Amino acid sequence: MKKLFLSVAVVLVFTSLSFAKDLIVGVQAPITGSMASEGQGMQRAVELLAEQANAAGGINGDTIKVIVCDDEGTTGKAAICAKNLVDQGAKVVIGSYTSSATEASQAYYSRFNVIQTSDATAASLTKKNYPTYFRASFNDDIEGEFTANYFIAVRNYKRVAIISDYGTFSDGLAKAVREHLQKLGGKDIVVSWEKINAGAQDYKAVLTKIKERNPDVVYFSGYYTESALLRAQAVQLGLTADYYGGNATDNADFVKIAGVKAAAGSYLIGLPTPDQLDYPEAKQFAQDYLNKYKEKIPSIWVVVNADGLRVVFEAMRQTKTNDTVTAAKYIRGSIKDFNGFTGPITIQSNGERAGSIYQVNIINSKGEYEVWKPE
Repeated sequence: MKKLFLSVAVVLVFTSLSFAKDLIVGVQAPITGSMASEGQGMQRAVELLAEQANAAGGINGDTIKVIVCDDEGTTGKAAICAKNLVDQGAKVVIGSYTSSATEASQAYYSRFNVIQTSDATAASLTKKNYPTYFRASFNDDIEGEFTANYFIAVRNYKRVAIISDYGTFSDGLAKAVREHLQKLGGKDIVVSWEKINAGAQDYKAVLTKIKERNPDVVYFSGYYTESALLRAQAVQLGLTADYYGGNATDNADFVKIAGVKAAAGSYLIGLPTPDQLDYPEAKQFAQDYLNKYKEKIPSIWVVVNADGLRVVFEAMRQTKTNDTVTAAKYIRGSIKDFNGFTGPITIQSNGERAGSIYQVNIINSKGEYEVWKPE
């Protein structure tokens, strides 16, 4: 009889273990390199959400396991990361931070029905219509329209200089801004569009060329690393035009790289900063992040990526399955006014987030972001 009870106990333990599964969530992000603060923030946010979800029983009984691959924000490493994460069993991937790296990995994730979501804003990302891709951010065309309307209707700028790099995101956003500017203000409103090499350190030749065109405003569509150098060097050259960065300028390192004195007076067109999110859930998440990691969330994009993962979890809970095809179908069309950290989230049938929450911030003399309001 003892042997019988022992045999039954072994079978029960084996059976329970066989049903215990991991829901593997991958993070594809620039963990090292010039954009490391964003990538590390993404990793930490995903790990925090996984920890909180596991403490509440997991997702449909599955324990969430987080794995990470460093794509350094590059297309070459992105393709390697996609294979790496899929080989390790990832069913959901958050990332990448850059549009180029996101685009380079989309096809591979789609091939294996891996749900991918990112903060990347390039309009091209949803036009390929990969059914398991969606974003919790807003695309570049929406930002381009907002920027053009703000420059012309609010600030009455007559001469606009645009700077971009050659990447998918920066080039696409610059095109969107130019197109909407010319639609609203005529073809001559853009007096210069210059391109720079991301990762370079000296942009004075480009800025000198722009200075000769006497613009009212200089707008840069790339990332905060180059944006900070452009701003600092523009100040050194005595370029007095107002300086604006697009949404990827939103990172605390912008002020650190440019220096508080140079950064002061520059503008950011983008989403609210983490500190400006006035939702109870967002405030609690920011406090949880601070408590766990002893530092503040580095940028709004970390929060956007966190929202992307929360949408996936919500879809799995509502469909009562962790099957990625089922969850992806639910996300596109059934996620409506989800209570996101960045406000209500509705995902359309094409994988785009509906609406917009763009605003303009100005950096004050202390290096802090403040919402800009007309006097």
